[in-house]
Amino acid sequence: AKNLLAMPDSLEFTIAAAPLLVGLTAWRMLIHRAKLRAGETVLMVGTGGGVNSMAIQIAKLAGATVYAVAGNKEKAEKSRELGVDVVLDRTQVDWGREIYRLTSKRGVDVVVDNVGKATLNTSMGAVARGGRIVIVGNTSGPEVEIDIRYIFAKQISLIGSTMGTHQDFRDVTALLWENQLKPVIDRVMPLSEGREAYSMMEQGKQFGKIVLTP
Repeated sequence: AKNLLAMPDSLEFTIAAAPLLVGLTAWRMLIHRAKLRAGETVLMVGTGGGVNSMAIQIAKLAGATVYAVAGNKEKAEKSRELGVDVVLDRTQVDWGREIYRLTSKRGVDVVVDNVGKATLNTSMGAVARGGRIVIVGNTSGPEVEIDIRYIFAKQISLIGSTMGTHQDFRDVTALLWENQLKPVIDRVMPLSEGREAYSMMEQGKQFGKIVLTP
């Protein structure tokens, strides 16, 4: 029973179901693990997944300037609609170098990296001296070779995060119920099409969550 929370009568099931786990994860990683503060800069590596679509909104609520790396033009546009200040299409630019240029060679205060193997080294180049990289996934693979000189020379903090506490859950759902955070739903599909939904996620075709209904 301690894991149950009353859903407002005004919300549809699909709207309430979509953001809970990803919202919890995004809240925990930014507010408590990375300790994001107003006035800081944060880079989201990838925007199409559920976690980062919520993280963008949480970072804006926290008063941060948000940069994001999108996988294509369509996802870049949807990221702007969520409130991202600067979107980089990774098919068009070297996003690590571009972040370095856009921040006057300083880098960003916080990087959110849930891609892993394919991006972590670039993330270390994009973060500022004394900055924090919060790692919440490994969609491109868990094993990565890194140059540890980046870590000590730039005094980078590598921070792991996953899900959150009961209080985190209450905090983020309060924002959802108050409509300060909005679920990002790509589509709603019947449970019988679960295989197709999973395939879409594997290929990175969705933006936000796919909700399966009975």
